[in-house]
Amino acid sequence: MTKLLASAPPLEVVHSRKLGTKLLAAVCILLVLLVVRAFWMGQIDWAVVGSYLFSRPVLVGLVSTIVMTFAAMGLGIVLGVGAAVMRMSENKVIRSIAIGYIWLFRGVPALLQLLLWFNLALIFPTIGFSEAYSLRTVDVMTPFVAAFLGLGIQQGAYTAEVVRAGILSIDKGQMEAAASIGMTRLRALWRIVLPQAMRVIVPPIGNETIGMIKLTSLASVIQYSEILRRVQEVYYVNSRVIELLIVAAFWYMVLVTLFSVAQVYIERYFSQGWGGAARVVSTEAAA
Repeated sequence: MTKLLASAPPLEVVHSRKLGTKLLAAVCILLVLLVVRAFWMGQIDWAVVGSYLFSRPVLVGLVSTIVMTFAAMGLGIVLGVGAAVMRMSENKVIRSIAIGYIWLFRGVPALLQLLLWFNLALIFPTIGFSEAYSLRTVDVMTPFVAAFLGLGIQQGAYTAEVVRAGILSIDKGQMEAAASIGMTRLRALWRIVLPQAMRVIVPPIGNETIGMIKLTSLASVIQYSEILRRVQEVYYVNSRVIELLIVAAFWYMVLVTLFSVAQVYIERYFSQGWGGAARVVSTEAAA
């Protein structure tokens, strides 16, 4: 039997031609080239695009977009962590408040929330406890404050579900072990559960942050001076609508790219222990 196998001719390896995949790739490349050619040959003044890329109004809008992104996400994370902990509370009243908050602010569109906050003065002309300690709502609810509250509070509702999913991913034995040594539920969540849950929480929070960069463009409706609002103010004057919109799209892509790279490093940091454990196991198995 061994002699027969030795004398048999070597088997020929036949690779799959994958004609369908190659054809699809060719069609995609052709479509991309056609789109690029259409924009390049279209009636777009690329000199205008280049002249406004680093203009002062656009850069001011860029800074405003970054500030609003961090501010709204900061508020959203604080509210989200609090709402997630409240929703997992054993107290029915606290749990119901958290569920109601998440249900309400996830159900109302972001643009509508921005408009409601910005026009709050129509319902409450003044904010305060008495005439001596009150301010006009129209003075308080500036475009920045309205965008900050509208985007941040809505983000908190989504972040709450992300944080809750991360907490639920940790084994219940962790809480039981913490309780056995006298730790309160809240302290155990903060010191033991949440640090371990960060591996699950960070990736979706990173995606939400990238989404917030683009979501700030909605604030242009309430006159907040982010990138889109700034380029709109320019093309209202010179009528170069497409050129200025391309400028805005360019800077949004730059921000998204930078934040995406940062997200990779942040995720790698919070996954260090898990990746190291996996390498140790694989090394022991190979040995």
